Amino acid sequence: MKLEKVIAVRTSKTIYRDGDHVVKVFDEGYSKADILNEALNIARVEETGLSIPGVEAVTMVDGKWAIVTDFIEGKTLARLMTEDHENYAQYMERLVDIQLEMHATPAPAMLNKLKDKMKRKISQTGLDATTRYELDARLHGMPKHNKLCHGDFNPSNVVIKPDGSYAILDWAHATQGNASADAARTYLLFWLGGDIEGAELYLDLFCKKSDTAKQYVQKWLPIVAASQSVKGKEEEKEFLMHWVNVVEYE
Repeated sequence: MKLEKVIAVRTSKTIYRDGDHVVKVFDEGYSKADILNEALNIARVEETGLSIPGVEAVTMVDGKWAIVTDFIEGKTLARLMTEDHENYAQYMERLVDIQLEMHATPAPAMLNKLKDKMKRKISQTGLDATTRYELDARLHGMPKHNKLCHGDFNPSNVVIKPDGSYAILDWAHATQGNASADAARTYLLFWLGGDIEGAELYLDLFCKKSDTAKQYVQKWLPIVAASQSVKGKEEEKEFLMHWVNVVEYE
């Protein structure tokens, strides 16, 4: 295994290309349970037939845990949106179409439940008891679905192959649950990236193509923002807390 070509550096992990494989090496101290769960998520989603990089191994590299997956040739939608900005709206449509195809794929029965994950995350936010109660009540009142949800669906996690087909990367946060919660997460990711116009275009397209009321997706925003805020990124936390606090609870 030759870890010489760095593809990306993320919080607590470095991603390398090694021939036909990608090696994601986690920092020392990273939760072993989270790493093994990510590999299990990939394996479970792989069995659905959805186009994703298959998991090849979970191993150790210089005393650090690593996940080895297939390398997918192509360009991410994020890169295409930057290089060919004139066709940004078309790429956004493709992003939404791919997400809807994913949501239409039957979720593996053993995949973690989105509501359970969000309830656990809300309890870890450090928010006051009243706000946590309101968030829990809103979460409990949302319809219970079992759609395949990515949890981090954004243009950098979709690769368009040379033949025009696609593959979806990074299944660390995959769950089964409500597709509109997954859409709310994508919407917030555009905001976090500073692409406000892109966020609104994305939400308009998602709601139109899925025949979903925009207000329904927006009802998920405080729940998703609170859940996301526990990831430890201080530069994001204040922004996400704004989304939790500005909503008027019913």
